[in-house]
Amino acid sequence: MPNKTHKAPGHLAHDTAAWWIHVHADFDLEPHHTRLLTLACEAYDRCAQARCLIDQDGPVTRTTDGGIKAHPAVAIERDARLAFARLLRELDLDTESPTERARPPGLRSNRRGT
Repeated sequence: MPNKTHKAPGHLAHDTAAWWIHVHADFDLEPHHTRLLTLACEAYDRCAQARCLIDQDGPVTRTTDGGIKAHPAVAIERDARLAFARLLRELDLDTESPTERARPPGLRSNRRGT
C-alpha cells in the first residue's frame, strides 16, 4: 500500500506540524485517529504557549490587594499537558516497535519492511 502524503493543519507550530506528518508517515491512521492526533498536537502547542508566558512572567502574579496567586498560564499548561498525555495514550504512539497484535485496530504499522 503506497504512503499517502498528508499535510498538517496550518495552525500548528512548525515542529509540531513536522511531528504530525512524521506520525502519518509511520502509522496508517483512520480518520478518527487523525482527529485525535490533531487534538494532541494542539494541546502540545497550547502547553508550549503557556510555558512561554510562565517563563516570561514567572509562575505567580500579583493580585490587586497585593497578594500573589498562580499565573493563569500555570493552569493552562497543566491542562494541556494532561490532555496531550491522555491523547497520546489513546493513540498508543509511545510504544517502542509495536507488533501488529499490540496495536489498536486502525493503527497498523506502515513502517518500511513490515
